[in-house]
Amino acid sequence: MNARHDHRPADFGEGTYLFATENGSRITWLSDAIGHYGAVVPALPSAAVLEERITLLQPQAVFLDFSADAAERSAALVQALRRDWPQLPVLAAGVVSDAASTLAALRAGVNDFVDLAGSPDAVVPTLAALMERRTGQKAVERGRALVVLGARAGLGVTTFATHLAAMLAEQFAPAAQPRDRAQPASQPAPRQAVALLDLGLPARDGLLYLNLQSEFSFVDGVVNLRRLDPTLLQTALAHHGSGAAVLPLPASLAQVREISHAESVSLIRRLVDFFDYQVVDLGGFGTVDFIAQTVKEADRVWVVCDQGIGSIVSTAAQLKELRERGVDTSAFALLVNRYDAQVSLAPRDIASRLGLALGPVLPARHTALLAAANRGALLSQTARSDPYVQALQAIVRTLAPQRRPAGATTAATAADRWSSLMHQITGKWK
Repeated sequence: MNARHDHRPADFGEGTYLFATENGSRITWLSDAIGHYGAVVPALPSAAVLEERITLLQPQAVFLDFSADAAERSAALVQALRRDWPQLPVLAAGVVSDAASTLAALRAGVNDFVDLAGSPDAVVPTLAALMERRTGQKAVERGRALVVLGARAGLGVTTFATHLAAMLAEQFAPAAQPRDRAQPASQPAPRQAVALLDLGLPARDGLLYLNLQSEFSFVDGVVNLRRLDPTLLQTALAHHGSGAAVLPLPASLAQVREISHAESVSLIRRLVDFFDYQVVDLGGFGTVDFIAQTVKEADRVWVVCDQGIGSIVSTAAQLKELRERGVDTSAFALLVNRYDAQVSLAPRDIASRLGLALGPVLPARHTALLAAANRGALLSQTARSDPYVQALQAIVRTLAPQRRPAGATTAATAADRWSSLMHQITGKWK
């Protein structure tokens, strides 16, 4: 074993690292430096080649050659990687004593710097520290996926999901950036608070309940996965008055057959980078394989069921199918909807029969919900004191505690590191 790698952090995993350079000696140097903790795969310094290799290999990080003879080309590649693969760490490999090349790397926006003229011992600790910073940043910035399951149509899943999305969005409204306020070009567009993925059946009922129309569908999102950015999502998605964005199924469900389950889940995974919360309505959705993949990406899963025997039997069958596909349902929570105290079956008994922890219990408020819907509004807009709304408000409070500014600590750490590096180069930066 190479002793210089013995003190890596425990969470520094083995993986593949791309190195975009045409210099064989630099590839050998980096390969030896990383040793058996990863494989360094060379790639031509071309945006097209990098795109192909990243798609195929899913590397942990990309190194770009910022030696004097390659710095200008690598700086352009940083911009392409930031646009197309914003979550992928990018490191510069160069010579610290070459101030011009190092400054070019700094200005290009790389995440860290490896000194090819320095000690190879520093490479693994540098990588490990970068991965730790990125992990901490993702923990702060990553949005949460809230999945709502319903084994059959008609259980009130979409009613719950639309109210939850709107009320969560309202919770964030005071701190939200006004939509008509211009953002400086140097600053990224602000994250949006809440997206409702209207994927339940009957299709597009979420849009209907929110009194919205949308030409941009979930299938469009999958097709445009690589192009997604805050500006596209702000302009393409329908937005409710609360601020919640809505991404529905297409009007023609035949289009859903054009995309795979894996592509669909990739979209859900991607959207957590743009929204604080995704409320994913899967009420009545019959494709168990897609549900199984989706719940594995979720931060919270509610299984909606009422006190009817048909509802309980259907829910039990759905849970059985998920468990047979290796889904751990121990963290799922049962949401008993339309609860009527006059019915002898108690929520805790339903939870016990289904093998789930008991979660929220929402009262039966059919007449009030129907009256609001017939006016083209949510009950939370027309009767804030209604018991159904109050029960939902309690859920919102548990989901939306006060937030701190995302990435503040990690940004300062990165700035300090670069400041220290530039101080070494010029003797003047602080």
